[in-house]
This record gives sequence, C-alpha cells and structure tokens, in this order.
Amino acid sequence: MKEKIDVEARVEVARNLFKSGYNCSQSVFMAYADIYGIDKNFAARLTGPMGGGMGRLREVCGAVSGAFLVAGQEFSAENPDDREAKTKNYAVVQELADAFKRENGSIICRELLGLVADAKESHIPSERTEEYYKRRPCAEYVAIAARVVGERINKNRE
Repeated sequence: MKEKIDVEARVEVARNLFKSGYNCSQSVFMAYADIYGIDKNFAARLTGPMGGGMGRLREVCGAVSGAFLVAGQEFSAENPDDREAKTKNYAVVQELADAFKRENGSIICRELLGLVADAKESHIPSERTEEYYKRRPCAEYVAIAARVVGERINKNRE
C-alpha cells in the first residue's frame, strides 16, 4: 500500500504555483508531479496547453484537466488491452468531474468565469496583476481541483 499524501499541503503548493504565474492546469499537476517521479519542467511543458480551458478556448477548466492528469498517474491505464484499468481510470475521472461540479456548478471554464458562450477570446494570456487575482476565482478553482484529486488518491491508498 502506498503512503497517504498531505492533501492540504498539496493544495497550498498548487495555489502558490498559480499565484507565481503557472496556469491552472500546470499548478494542479505540478503540485503532485514529484509523487510520481515526474520532472517539474516536463510537468510544466505537458500541461501548459491545458490552461485557460485548453489554450484559452474556455472549454474544460484547466485545473480540472490537471486533476485528471494526476489521476492518470495514480489510476494508470497505459496498456491498451487492459479494459479493467481503462474502466477504473474513466470512472475516477468522472468521479473527479462530479465532485468539482458539485462544488462549483460546472467544469467548463467559460461557465465558471461567467463568460459569454461562443465569445472568441484571444490566445494571449492575461497579465497576472493584483486586479487579475481579485477578478478571477481561478486560484480557488486550482485549490479545489487539487483537493478533490488528493482526496481521491488517499481513498485509493486506504
């Protein structure tokens, strides 16, 4: 049995990563990467495109995508013939999505941010100013996603 993790410590790491300039997906994934022996730079490169609801498309929240990628490490499904592992992996992803949605009402970035549907956004990331952090609840979404996946990991390790 694997050792349980300190979820609240991971939540703070994720929140701090976001506040230091990493995107939502990077922040959640990087907060857990070391547990799985994943290099910080590789983790940042892997998850970079997922921020802003996937490249600022405002689709699935990047924090949620980051949590799904963490779940993929804990609930691996790398063998294409292992239907049991795939089933478990997909079930966990759906559990995480449901948990995040229960707390926030959606897993869709534009809905979470109250943006107009079908409004085209620029690919240019927002400047990270004090005003940005006051206006955007993303740091809290990062914390929630990090908490939800950490709690699920610990449940697996009981």
